[in-house]
Amino acid sequence: MRKLPTVHATRDVTDSHFLHVEQLDLEFSNGVRRTYERLKGSGLGAVIIVPMLDDDTVLLVREYAGGLGRYELGLPKGRLDQDETAEQGAERELKEEVGYGARKLKILHNLSLSPSYMTHMAHVVLAQDLYPEKLVGDEPEELEVVPWKMAELHALLGRDDVTEGRSIAALFMAREYLAGRFRRT
Repeated sequence: MRKLPTVHATRDVTDSHFLHVEQLDLEFSNGVRRTYERLKGSGLGAVIIVPMLDDDTVLLVREYAGGLGRYELGLPKGRLDQDETAEQGAERELKEEVGYGARKLKILHNLSLSPSYMTHMAHVVLAQDLYPEKLVGDEPEELEVVPWKMAELHALLGRDDVTEGRSIAALFMAREYLAGRFRRT
């Protein structure tokens, strides 16, 4: 297991290049008025990729999660760049984080993250027919790639380092799609 990064300082940020707080003055159909606050992302959305090495093996990555202050095991993911489609972003992130490209990409669905107070949406992209290809990414360290059998997802859920809800949801979505039980309507 990797040694955790050293935290040299923490500080509150009133505004960042990544997130902004926005207020919404709302009136509901029953006349009740409320002001909601939400985090408004500055990006174009994100992708979360389910890279299938073969019919039953998904490739996970172990990455430092700054919000939790520890390493988490989950799916590769990242923000979309300007003028980039979800498929293009998934292909780029896959090459940067996992070291593979994909000949077949399929958008399965979208996932929100805390929709009560965030605008963030991520495209779930199934990546198949993988081939080795590496791009330099923006990660501060090499990510550990961990193959995992889809038939063993139940064991993955019991791990203390697997808590990211989007990864868990995307894995089950992909498993159901691959089994022919899930089609987006």
